[in-house]
Amino acid sequence: MSSFKTIYQEVVGNQYDFGTGTWAVDSDKIEMKLDQYGAYHPYLIDHNWNFTDEEVELFKQTCLSTSTKNESDIAKSLFDQVSNIKYNPQLGYYCGLYIGHVLEGNYRRNGSSGGFVTWICSQLLRHDYIDAVIHVKKSKQPDKLFEYAISRDESGLNDGAKTKYYPVEYSEVIKTVKEVPGRYAVVGLPSYIMELRLLADQDPIIKDRLRFMIGLVCGHQKTTKFAEFLAWQCGIKPGDLKTINFRKKQEDSPASKYAIELVGTIDGEERTIVKKMSDLVGGNWGQGMFKIRASDFTDDVMNETADVTLGDAWLPEYTADSKGNNIVIVRHPVIKKLIEDAIVNHLLQVDRSDEDTIFQSQSSHFRHTQNELSYRLYCKDKSQDWRPQKRIVASKNISMIRRRIQDKRAEICLQTPTLYQKAVEQHSLKYFIKEITPLTNSYKNLYRMQRIKNKLHRILSEN
Repeated sequence: MSSFKTIYQEVVGNQYDFGTGTWAVDSDKIEMKLDQYGAYHPYLIDHNWNFTDEEVELFKQTCLSTSTKNESDIAKSLFDQVSNIKYNPQLGYYCGLYIGHVLEGNYRRNGSSGGFVTWICSQLLRHDYIDAVIHVKKSKQPDKLFEYAISRDESGLNDGAKTKYYPVEYSEVIKTVKEVPGRYAVVGLPSYIMELRLLADQDPIIKDRLRFMIGLVCGHQKTTKFAEFLAWQCGIKPGDLKTINFRKKQEDSPASKYAIELVGTIDGEERTIVKKMSDLVGGNWGQGMFKIRASDFTDDVMNETADVTLGDAWLPEYTADSKGNNIVIVRHPVIKKLIEDAIVNHLLQVDRSDEDTIFQSQSSHFRHTQNELSYRLYCKDKSQDWRPQKRIVASKNISMIRRRIQDKRAEICLQTPTLYQKAVEQHSLKYFIKEITPLTNSYKNLYRMQRIKNKLHRILSEN
């Protein structure tokens, strides 16, 4: 039996924890706090490492990086017996695939893409399948912008609409679930949903009360400093940002060309600023600035243990519409019926889709998260570093350019926190941009090399 100190060092010390809050639910000796770089981690309240073997085993089995169960194990136990269920290695289980948006009400206008997340939650409330929804809303605490909260009506749900590229943890709301009887739905990223499934396997109260899990597709998680950095570029200094809309839709622009909207203080005056994301440093998602390091060690693209998974329809025929569209992967029969009934009643505008189209909507995400995870695992094994067991096999069997791209992404991810901290200490945004630019330029050059290589390959193939 490993000690908790050993497990803690392996997971938290090596940056393989996702900051979900699971261990703080397991034990009142642990609390979740933001570190100096803006990422959540579990911390011992009294610095006492003495835990029983049973407690240590609980910590191990409720943590994604140490559990003996992976996403495939959990998904099979949940969905394998669902009527008319199908299975795809990339998408996971599904009984319905759709792409489109909500016509009813203001769900689409208020959402980041097609409005499906809030709509599904509202339908579950409206049809009395649940009593409350656990989701991310504006924080009431002065030291953070967003937090998990519980909404019990549609008005509260609307306050939580839109994507937040910001860290949150659910320990307090899950403790409330354990204390307050009811039927709950929860909205979360892949690691959050998976660890809730692992918690539910260990805790019958959580298993009974968390009735639906609504999954989001997530390229990677961000620290609090991402929002702060975007605001600083807009003239709002660290500490002066009050709120941010990460996905403000732009009329007459593709859905992928969104802006941010910030409210903050500049020279003592509250200001609202809108900037196109493409005009800001850090807007290239592939570079991985301010990324939670554990995000590079998951192989779950489509939130495989969620009852329904929702993401952006990043396909030309759908991104042309600035209002946005969702991909929808349904696994739970109740949610399938809600969607099918809404189609009949003209409350949704959706196309029934297929496996390949859904896959293509997230093709670059699959390449990084699954195909090229093999190389990141290979690098860890080569260095003889501890790392989690994944469903992907370690290998260096990707092209040299793609290896270098992975190396550069890792370097940007690891360098960003300390460079940014120095910039804040020096009160100099220019310092960070000056130091990070050679890394991002090197990253861009690798992509130029890849485009040239691909073009030459096409020419040679045609001849």
